[in-house]
Amino acid sequence: MMLIYKICSRALWDDAEAAGVFTGAPVDHSDGFIHFSTAKQVGETARRHFAGERDLVLVAVACEDLGDALRFEPSRGGDLFPHLYGSLPLSAVRSVRELPLGPGGEHVFPRLPA
Repeated sequence: MMLIYKICSRALWDDAEAAGVFTGAPVDHSDGFIHFSTAKQVGETARRHFAGERDLVLVAVACEDLGDALRFEPSRGGDLFPHLYGSLPLSAVRSVRELPLGPGGEHVFPRLPA
């Protein structure tokens, strides 16, 4: 099973859990798809787009549960990033973990499968 990852605020994720579906963050709405990262990409995503932010969660999602709505498309440096064209069903979520800041101000990630 391949996992992809979404970083978002705890408040936004709490809203998704209450609604039973995640429709995306403001940037996702603006771009027309939900941005995800692979295990290799998520650290750089955190550094570029979430530097210093607190109260974040790291959501792990099973690719095979997303069907044809998931596409890997070129983005940063030509790297292929997962984009979901539609809402994220919570049934595809495998884990939700806190993403704390470490003493140096960078996010501390759990060990992720490659």
